[in-house]
Amino acid sequence: MKHLSAKKPVLLLLGVLGLASAQSALAIEIQSLRGENDIKETTEVPEVKRYNKDGQPLPRNYVLQPPLIPHKIDGYQITIKHNKCLSCHSWKNYRRHHATKISQTHFQSRDGIVLANVSARRYFCLQCHVPQTNALPLVENTFEPVESVSAQ
Repeated sequence: MKHLSAKKPVLLLLGVLGLASAQSALAIEIQSLRGENDIKETTEVPEVKRYNKDGQPLPRNYVLQPPLIPHKIDGYQITIKHNKCLSCHSWKNYRRHHATKISQTHFQSRDGIVLANVSARRYFCLQCHVPQTNALPLVENTFEPVESVSAQ
């Protein structure tokens, strides 16, 4: 029992040092993308982003990148009971709407079991797929696509 009580101050000291270390890590200066302006002082209305019109699938920049949505999705509803995306992209409807067919991988559970319907983990499309727009990058970016997926 004496060993345990002798270890308590050491553990307490380590905990305090860990907290101090975490606080110093938080002391790194983080700056908002809007700069020094308080959100309440900002009166500038952001530029409206223009989405591409319906078109061909957009090129991907890296292997396994979720495809970008080549059309606007204003008003699309995705709820537990309804998914607007599936009205065109389901296996049943994709030919009629000339849309990209939903991938077979979207019908697998996280354990690899093939399901009859879209897996719950892949049902909310906008978690991975986003519409392409004319927005400029928010931060500097030097990303280059992998050669194997770039257009030749």
